[in-house]
Amino acid sequence: MTIRVVVADDQTAVREGLAVMLGLLDDVEVVGEAADGEQALDLVAREHPDVVLMDLRMPRRDGVEATGLIRARHPQTRVVVLTTYADDEHILAALRAGALGYLTKDAGRVQIAQAVRAAAAGQSVLDAQVQQRLLAAAVQAQPPAPTPVAGAGPLPDGLTAREAEVLGLIAEGLSNREIAERLFVTEVTVKSHVNRLFAKTGVRDRAQAVRYAYEHGLAS
Repeated sequence: MTIRVVVADDQTAVREGLAVMLGLLDDVEVVGEAADGEQALDLVAREHPDVVLMDLRMPRRDGVEATGLIRARHPQTRVVVLTTYADDEHILAALRAGALGYLTKDAGRVQIAQAVRAAAAGQSVLDAQVQQRLLAAAVQAQPPAPTPVAGAGPLPDGLTAREAEVLGLIAEGLSNREIAERLFVTEVTVKSHVNRLFAKTGVRDRAQAVRYAYEHGLAS
């Protein structure tokens, strides 16, 4: 399947260079170039691309706002951010707006191509620097883990604080992917926590896990 891509960047040389690079890939077709977020929205509405490669700082409408509107109006189109900014504010804003991938402009053509292909398949790709920033932000802002209603004492069945937190989010009805997004970790990490807490508590499925969470005061 050919992946249809729109490239959005206000720097002409960068935008055209990315379009040429992506156009050399056998499985990618660049269907439009946008110099700002407003043009990106228009192109997405007209061309219905699979992926938008989105800069953040652009005139008229920035990349974060454009990403949010694209995801709201055209949920079948995925957005991969490609920007010079790798600070917490920009990263979190873009991911909350719905960006599926986030790369800095230090990324090479192989990494960019991988991110576009992954996004087209519904998978997230984050720059290594971005992952480090997310991990640091998660550690600094991590909320206290749920504890039993009774208050004091250890968690039941040897659960760790993180496993109890994941269990509480399961009780809220969140999927593994949604839990990963909430905690700023990978879906693989969430699956590992789920497997361990299932083994410790003896539950066999998510329905039993929800019941366990409420019985032990781990669900809000």
